[in-house]
Amino acid sequence: MTSNVSESVVQEQDAGGVAARATDLVKTYGSGDTQVRALAGVTAEFAKGEFTAIMGPSGSGKSTLMHCLAGLDSASGGSVHIGDTDLTRLSDKEMTQLRRDRIGFVFQAFNLVPTLTALENITLPLDIAGRKHDEEWLSTVVKRLGLGDRLTHRPSELSGGQQQRVACARALAGKPDIIFGDEPTGNLDSHSSGEVLSILRAAVSEFGQTVVIVTHDPRAASYADRVVFLADGSVVDELRDPTADSVLDKMKSLETI
Repeated sequence: MTSNVSESVVQEQDAGGVAARATDLVKTYGSGDTQVRALAGVTAEFAKGEFTAIMGPSGSGKSTLMHCLAGLDSASGGSVHIGDTDLTRLSDKEMTQLRRDRIGFVFQAFNLVPTLTALENITLPLDIAGRKHDEEWLSTVVKRLGLGDRLTHRPSELSGGQQQRVACARALAGKPDIIFGDEPTGNLDSHSSGEVLSILRAAVSEFGQTVVIVTHDPRAASYADRVVFLADGSVVDELRDPTADSVLDKMKSLETI
């Protein structure tokens, strides 16, 4: 049975073309002398129908930013919005419903259930939510990702690249407002990495999805429309229409600051 999501979660989701935004976002860990300020007042917007990569040196706060945007971690200050919904005002139950119904995830470790088939993994979030599958959309996603002959296989019977394609299909299956990827190609060889990045690129270009990934790889970032650079918990620059070389040059300049 479909759960009754509160009005604060299902309110008007359009925010002038913005899928997600952080405003003066602060995140601290610990307290006193051991306190670490992972995000120091970050303000950034992520447009609908756009592919954005978040990059920065180790410890820059890029994963923390994505986790706060995705509702996987809570803000210490400032606000985070998915569409018009302020995540900092949601209860735990409402946050769970929002993540389930409006956000897709692709993680480095695939996060597939080993006892389920590829198809069962793809539809699992919908099944948990009690939402009916859009068979036409599901067929389109499966075909585009080249998984038609792998749907009855379990994760152990799939290559790493195939497992990540299943994870991409799972993220797309519910037509989420936004898809977040945390180093989605981190465990893949260059060929499989290219396949997955092409799929995420196609999700934006062909399906009109919104994709935000964290990556350390300039080649992965070159698939994006825009790259946002963090350093020491702050946004310091951005590139539009990036190339692997332009991203690498920018990363080198950040690491010498």
